[in-house]
Amino acid sequence: MADVQESATETVQQINDTLNETAANVTTRIPATPQGMAIAYASLVIMALIPIFFGAFRSVRYHKEQKDSGETPEVMSGRDAAMFPIIASGTLLTIYIVFQIFSKEYINLLLTVYFFFLGVLALAHIISPAVRGSIPAIFPNVPYHVILTSGKDEEKEEIMNYEFDRKDLVCLTLSGIVGVWYLLKKHWIANNLFGLAFAVNGVELLQLNTVLTGCILLGGLFVYDIFWVFATDVMVSVAKSFEAPIKLVFPQDLIEKGLEANNFAMLGLGDIVIPGIFIALLLRFDVSLNKNSKTYFIASFTAYILGLLATIFVMHVFKHAQPALLYLVPACIGLPLFVALVKGELKLMFKYEDNPEKEDEGKEKKEENEQNDTKKDK
Repeated sequence: MADVQESATETVQQINDTLNETAANVTTRIPATPQGMAIAYASLVIMALIPIFFGAFRSVRYHKEQKDSGETPEVMSGRDAAMFPIIASGTLLTIYIVFQIFSKEYINLLLTVYFFFLGVLALAHIISPAVRGSIPAIFPNVPYHVILTSGKDEEKEEIMNYEFDRKDLVCLTLSGIVGVWYLLKKHWIANNLFGLAFAVNGVELLQLNTVLTGCILLGGLFVYDIFWVFATDVMVSVAKSFEAPIKLVFPQDLIEKGLEANNFAMLGLGDIVIPGIFIALLLRFDVSLNKNSKTYFIASFTAYILGLLATIFVMHVFKHAQPALLYLVPACIGLPLFVALVKGELKLMFKYEDNPEKEDEGKEKKEENEQNDTKKDK
């Protein structure tokens, strides 16, 4: 009988120890306070606006440089825009399945290494103007030119042709320090530095040729976002499992735990870059009007702010993840179109093309193909 009592006592003690350990683990994640949530949400809004604002103005300069150099830009066609949500859905579902089958730790290890290199290059591209401008003239700058080819003589093909100098190496070194920090610590600040760099580069370099293409893309992703957030747990599950700088995060317990805080609010880069490239297109449309005004950029930028605030408000009220594009897409499309309608420039807006010569070349090629087909039939 004594043995039974002793055994029961040990069992109860083990249960108590387990409960105490569980309670300790739970209490390490400090619940968000109203002040902490306010700081986190405000920071996410600011961090979302920075890449859109600077990326849009950088896209104007990049577009001008392309036109001046005669470089043929890569633009998204209407067909590409229509297919993008379908391709994105397939990619998202594949990632979700991979996380269900394989160990999350090994997948995230591979992703960490991959995004380390991407992040270093993206960050170096962003900080390059500031770093190059701050380096004194006495700096011994030397240009380099790396050419990589395959094959011999007439069969030789160029694989890489890259020019850089020592100032570029300084930028890569500084970015590499941030990369090592992210690689070793996965700190949220390093994550955000890479995330902001990706977002600025995306808004700057990705180009929509027409407003109609932008409407098709945003409309398709509007449905995509709603379906994958509300109809399934796929989007939320991938976002929480995917340890890569594809989202901006900010701790809600920063006041209590400082830089070691770990209770994060997050915003995906897609909710920044997708509306951002549309806003950048409208800024280039403003520039093409030669009116020294940024009417459509201001309208769309304001609409983005309102849409993002609406997302945060609904998420806070209902305590559930929200598809940000549900609020951002109607705002970013609706307000600029309404302004264009009031100003009588709606038709002009939809006629605008970033690269009309590219469209003309496409038409000529199509006509040429039709003529060849006609000859074959004869």
